[in-house]
This record gives sequence, structure tokens and C-alpha cells, in this order.
Amino acid sequence: MLHHFSLPVSNLARAGIFYDAALAPLGYVRVWSDHSAIGYGHAHGEDQFTIKLRPVVAVPGDGFHVAFTAPSRETVDAFYQAALKHGGKDNGAPGIHSEYGAHYYAAFVFDPEGYRIEAVINKA
Repeated sequence: MLHHFSLPVSNLARAGIFYDAALAPLGYVRVWSDHSAIGYGHAHGEDQFTIKLRPVVAVPGDGFHVAFTAPSRETVDAFYQAALKHGGKDNGAPGIHSEYGAHYYAAFVFDPEGYRIEAVINKA
């Protein structure tokens, strides 16, 4: 359904370090960057997710989050560890979250800006 999406950030360097590390285990890489934005997607592909430097950022409250598809449970775990190591804060450790389904394996973090970010695989 979605072609791409972007989030505003107040510190592009800090956000780039975080997303470079957190998205790498999921198979997403920086596909382009300039002084005002960084685009992420699959290697040699187009950006599907972009962070854009903005002077004022209003992070949406409870109810808004971004969920990235993970290829395995191990990559969900690696996402979580990388996110915490690079400025993220815990918002739910990796594991089965049966409230979303019997096979819903996910980890939840706040990025350095305060956005709710998730990595998930929903397979048996």
C-alpha cells in the first residue's frame, strides 16, 4: 500500500547513526543522503523511508508508530540491541506479542527523537 514515508528529525547526524544501525539487521541500508535528509531502502534500490532535517519537530503521541518488516526473529533481536546501543530507548523487548497474533514476534523502541519504532515478523 505505501510507496514511501518520511519523518522529520531535529538532529540528522544523530538520527542517521541510529537508523543506520537499527535498520541494518533488517536488511535496510542508507541508499542516499545529503545535508538535509537520508533515505533508506534495500541495497541498490530506491528509498522507502526518509528522515528529513526540520527546525521544529512535533513527534506524534500514543497511537502512532512505524513498524519495519523483519526477515526473522533473530533480526528483530538484532534490531532491538542495535537500537538501544545507538540512542534508542526500550518500549518493549523482543518476543511474542500474542495481543497482536499467535506468531507476532516484535520489539519496540523509541528512537532518539521519541518516535515509536517497531521491528516485526508475523510467521510461524
